[in-house]
Amino acid sequence: MDKLIPDPPADAIRVEDLTKDREAIKRAVDFYFTPQPAQAHHPGTMFLVNPSIDPETLLAHAYESLACASAMASNFANELSGLQRSTALAIQQIVMLAELAVNRALDRVDPQA
Repeated sequence: MDKLIPDPPADAIRVEDLTKDREAIKRAVDFYFTPQPAQAHHPGTMFLVNPSIDPETLLAHAYESLACASAMASNFANELSGLQRSTALAIQQIVMLAELAVNRALDRVDPQA
């Protein structure tokens, strides 16, 4: 029985395979090594701070929030004992350190000297 369609020459198959390989290699290199353009960051609007508020007001609010958190952690630690008390006091100390940092930044924004 005779074939209606002849077999393609071996060189044509090899060139076609090489072309496919090159395309696959190019896609892989582009995927792993070509940096993607940076996406613009769009902050969520659920808890959005007004961008027109001055830094001094923001720092004062942060200081008050940290002071409240420190007091809550201290009161909570008084109700605990052992390792849990130590953990609550460590959290309170970290909050106090953040409070000191915010206070220092607030002093630099509005020096009281």
